[in-house]
Amino acid sequence: MTTEIRLSRRALLASAAAFSAGTFLSGARAAAPIKVAGIHGSPVENAWNSVLHKALQDAAAEGVIEYVFSEGVSGTDYARAMREYAEQGHQLIIGEAYAVETEAREVAADYPETAFVLGSSGKEAGDNFGVFGTWNHDGAYLAGMLAGKMTKSNVVGSVGAMPIPEVNMLINAFGEGVKAVNPDAKLLVSFIGTFFDPPKAREAGLAQIDAGADILFGERIGTADAAKARGIKSVGSLIDYTPRYPDTVFANALWGFRPILNAALADVAAGKPVGKDYTAFGLLKEGGSDIAYVKGVAPADAEAAMEAKRAEIKAGTFEVPRNMEEPK
Repeated sequence: MTTEIRLSRRALLASAAAFSAGTFLSGARAAAPIKVAGIHGSPVENAWNSVLHKALQDAAAEGVIEYVFSEGVSGTDYARAMREYAEQGHQLIIGEAYAVETEAREVAADYPETAFVLGSSGKEAGDNFGVFGTWNHDGAYLAGMLAGKMTKSNVVGSVGAMPIPEVNMLINAFGEGVKAVNPDAKLLVSFIGTFFDPPKAREAGLAQIDAGADILFGERIGTADAAKARGIKSVGSLIDYTPRYPDTVFANALWGFRPILNAALADVAAGKPVGKDYTAFGLLKEGGSDIAYVKGVAPADAEAAMEAKRAEIKAGTFEVPRNMEEPK
């Protein structure tokens, strides 16, 4: 995508978030900032955590919240961290329950006056335990459409963290996008068994290149390093990796957390239960996710077909398959 197009897409996402934030602020202008704690299972430089962290930092800079956080919190310490922040009087705790689904709900049940909204593969619980999924699969599908027309070997690779539902759905969506325009293409899939290990993701990517892949989808940080080392193209996930890898990453399946955060903050401010699923606020048609791509890398007809499909997704006339089964 040209710089102008990329900026216009981001402007749309930013304006949607700003509108939501403005709506929240207008209804709670006289209230004190909401005390929010973030518990990050990985360092905040990890792509997924960085998206949450940036949204929370921005809300704090605007005076909407007071924000404290812990990073690199292991699964064995996660419930303890939740309890400590609840005991300290934080009104809303943002984090991830992927490795502690049962324990997280137990903690929430012990602190009914504290709102918990966590990334999760499970369901909401009670009035105070809300969930959200990382559903940037729309952008992954669209990027797959470009990759399917670009591959010369008819083999593309994908490196993921572990086969949990959200990761599976993302990789499957990318593969479906590839297959939609190139039914003969083969998708290689590797899982590194952790959410943050860039060297391990790089090695997995190199192995896929050795197996014939000439385009990689990096669900994990480190995959683009393998693509860069071997001079092939790569697709990024969650954030825009193109500035960091300008000659390697040609497309990114973006995801924004601010619309989800704004919805949760609005509920907390209004005294409403947060025991709900906030995932939909992150969908492309809701302005929470999108694709960013470098125009001219993929064939012009591939870009046109992808943009037409993107318009269908935004209009609600096409829905990207949500296949959460482990990729074969």
